Amino acid sequence: MDNLFGDLRFGSRRRTRATVCQAAAEYAGHWGWTVALGAAPRSACAARCACARPHCAAPGLHQTRGAAPRELPPGAAPHEVRALWGADAEATVLLPTGRAFDVLDVPEPAGLRALVRLERMGTQVGPVLAAPTGRLLFFVARGTAPLLPDLLYRMGWDDAALDLVCHGEGGYVAAPPTVLGTLGPVRWLRRPCRESATRPPEARLLLGTLAYACHRGRERVAAEPAWLAS
Repeated sequence: MDNLFGDLRFGSRRRTRATVCQAAAEYAGHWGWTVALGAAPRSACAARCACARPHCAAPGLHQTRGAAPRELPPGAAPHEVRALWGADAEATVLLPTGRAFDVLDVPEPAGLRALVRLERMGTQVGPVLAAPTGRLLFFVARGTAPLLPDLLYRMGWDDAALDLVCHGEGGYVAAPPTVLGTLGPVRWLRRPCRESATRPPEARLLLGTLAYACHRGRERVAAEPAWLAS
């Protein structure tokens, strides 16, 4: 299974119906996640989505009205994947949040700084996605999203305007080998393993470091001269 994607697991732009089906089959069958059929990306996909969720992690790939995207349950067989995707090589792969995991969403520079620090401290980090919108997505335990304000408050970040959101129930993240239009591919920065896929880390183990990195990022931007910021 580790060789399932070849270079596609690292975010290559090459994608076919076969590779999309292979990815969906891995997510559902091997990692035990629900997988949703996403819309084909627009030729120019903006970072903002019509769903109006802050930093939507599947911009333009899911419906905002009417029926929800069609889904495969955890453990779905490969033939079920092929039947769902049909002949549409442009369909994308979405992972519903709030089912097996929630996702902490931060700016890429802050996320990279936090990731280095967390791993130096020996903290077990779960799967991490890098989106071409300039965001990093940290998979954490399900149920984090409604608790996020209280968790931040308990850590002393109640009065800080942090660029940190959490995708929970009702949200989606785009998964490799999805390409977000002209922005580029979604890629795994830290791939899932058996333990991290089924038992993502508790948010409190990552949140303090992520919040601090986001705060420091805001300070750096505020300290930049106007000519440099523009």
